Amino acid sequence: MDLDMIKSIMAGLTIAVGAIFPALAIGKMGAKAVESIGRNPEAAAKIQTVMILAIAFAEAIAIYALVIALIIKFV
Repeated sequence: MDLDMIKSIMAGLTIAVGAIFPALAIGKMGAKAVESIGRNPEAAAKIQTVMILAIAFAEAIAIYALVIALIIKFV
């Protein structure tokens, strides 16, 4: 196995793991937010604001994984 093939495999694994877990976290956050709004509709605005902020942080982790994958692939 040459170095380019190892880099490609590692970059693929990095982005796969870096995308799966934030996606699961975003799905769980959305489900819990909908459940919370269903239980307490008056707090929908506050719950939605916090949910969007948390989803943005989870998505940032996925973007960091993409950056690391690109570094592995091209450096």
